[in-house]
Amino acid sequence: MEATVSILSCAKRRKVEESPATKFSSEIAENSLAREVDIQKIACAVEMILEAVGEDPRRAGLIDTPQRVARMYQELCYSTGVDAASEISCKFQEGTEGLVVIKDIEFNSLCEHHLVPFMGKAHVAYLPSHGVITGLSKIARVVELTARRLQVQERMTEEIADAIFKGIEAQGVCVWIEAEHMCMSMRGIKKPGARTVTTVFRGLFKEDPQMRAEVLSHLK
Repeated sequence: MEATVSILSCAKRRKVEESPATKFSSEIAENSLAREVDIQKIACAVEMILEAVGEDPRRAGLIDTPQRVARMYQELCYSTGVDAASEISCKFQEGTEGLVVIKDIEFNSLCEHHLVPFMGKAHVAYLPSHGVITGLSKIARVVELTARRLQVQERMTEEIADAIFKGIEAQGVCVWIEAEHMCMSMRGIKKPGARTVTTVFRGLFKEDPQMRAEVLSHLK
């Protein structure tokens, strides 16, 4: 309750003033899925953090930091609450039954436990059903959308697989993610370079061990 009162007080005394040079601008401004966030509340919370660690939020180097951080969170968390399957907006009937593999889709996201980044690559494979495919960029967009929210790698892997499995009704989906987590590299155990691998299988890749082994041979 005390924190809530402090944030509200901060919001009253600090007015958002953005110059054209510092206004938030990125691709999400043109994305209809972009979620509105409370920029003022984030900025006030950052100002409180600066004060709590003994800094002066009004010194020259920090005066604009609360607003910068607020705009950063708007960009990094714009997909909160959005169904990733909504990115699969086009389908094509090509009559193909072959495996589709997209490797090395780079991403970065925010760990929800410490609010620090984790980044890596996603590898996605799916087996079309009745020859129905989607655009390759749509798969990359699904990865991007699941990354732009507070996440854990295990759930992100599940969300990507479910979005593709649902979006194109594929016979099978496999998602392999490998990432480095800053919460493990720069704090706590401090093991930079350690990478976490997560995998998820749907449909035939989950049910058939032989098919699962085959698709994994393409992703490793």
